[in-house]
Amino acid sequence: MLVTVDHIQLAAPPGSEPALRTYYGEVLGMTELPKPPVLAARGGCWFRAGPDGGVQLHLGIEEDFRPAHKAHPGLRVRDIEAYARRLLNKGASVTWDENLPGHRRFYSHDPVGNRIEFLEHVAPGV
Repeated sequence: MLVTVDHIQLAAPPGSEPALRTYYGEVLGMTELPKPPVLAARGGCWFRAGPDGGVQLHLGIEEDFRPAHKAHPGLRVRDIEAYARRLLNKGASVTWDENLPGHRRFYSHDPVGNRIEFLEHVAPGV
């Protein structure tokens, strides 16, 4: 029986860790997690967020990296307007999409081209 999602892994090119730390840490406000030494030797970085730290994104190094055009994690946020402003103020892209009924949502791309969806449930008629 499935219980929850433990983490989502995205790929990134070799040497991109500094840019990823800036985007996921400083722009999105996530906290970097230490990787176990055997995994740290492979490169990449892990991040967490949420009231209980339950939102985890892992970025693994892929030699022949190409960002997916459609695949992406969808992350729920509170106060989506303020969160979008945060991203814009820190130089990140924000592209609003009004096509999901009952939600406000936007997309952003990390520095290596991974697409990230941010969404917030809204009451009907809002």
